[in-house]
Amino acid sequence: MLTIQTFTFNLFQEHSFIISDELLNAIIIDPGFSSEEEKNQFINYIETNHLIPKILLNTHCHIDHVFGNEFIHKKYGLNVHLHAAEIIILEYCPKIADMYNINYQPYTGEKILIQEHDTIQLNQHILKVIEVPGHSPGSLCFYNEVENFLIAGDTLFKDSIGRTDLPLGDPETLLHSIKNKLWKLPNETVVYPGHGSTTTIGYEKKFNQYLL
Repeated sequence: MLTIQTFTFNLFQEHSFIISDELLNAIIIDPGFSSEEEKNQFINYIETNHLIPKILLNTHCHIDHVFGNEFIHKKYGLNVHLHAAEIIILEYCPKIADMYNINYQPYTGEKILIQEHDTIQLNQHILKVIEVPGHSPGSLCFYNEVENFLIAGDTLFKDSIGRTDLPLGDPETLLHSIKNKLWKLPNETVVYPGHGSTTTIGYEKKFNQYLL
């Protein structure tokens, strides 16, 4: 069994995740901590539970999802896994930080490129990589078939979808991604979005007004 720990960080109320296995190995997804207090909360969870971070993933690279990339890279020696189309978004983050007058440490490590049909493996546990462009050009979801959950980034929310008015967003592409990729998952799949409440694929198929 995997353990999924969710944190809500920064002024954008972004969800960051730590997924850990029985051997205490861990995947870090979208580390969004932007203050010392938030960073300490994140690291204290890792240390208190004696976790060993092995992999760093970004669903996409809007600034609220990548504040902690550089710190995680430096502390644990992890290089970020991301889609190639997100590199331009990541490299634009310092300008976004200047616009909002917020502190941001640019990521300096290697960029490990992942794409559709790749898998992220934590011992016997597998996360399937699903490409879901639209909110951003290289948005990814991570799906565990055995335990039936999806780390959805900012693609699909409870009763909503990701915004598409940011640079390189596209509403038609986003709707196509959701209906042609995520709707193929079982209705019982638990969706962990980048903001807001958890939901299920079945609930969103039935009630999400953006997708009816």
